[in-house]
Amino acid sequence: MPLTHFLILICAVILAGGVTLWLAASAGVPLAAVALCAVLAAGLVRLMARVE
Repeated sequence: MPLTHFLILICAVILAGGVTLWLAASAGVPLAAVALCAVLAAGLVRLMARVE
């Protein structure tokens, strides 16, 4: 992967996270609920992608 594509990917991930937090805050969702959903989603992805 070329460096420019890698940097664009990093920027896209950071922007998506910022937009997600902004939308959650504007909808009145508590930050703790967003964090809990993120941790649960990460755990689910980890369990589904387990290769042993």
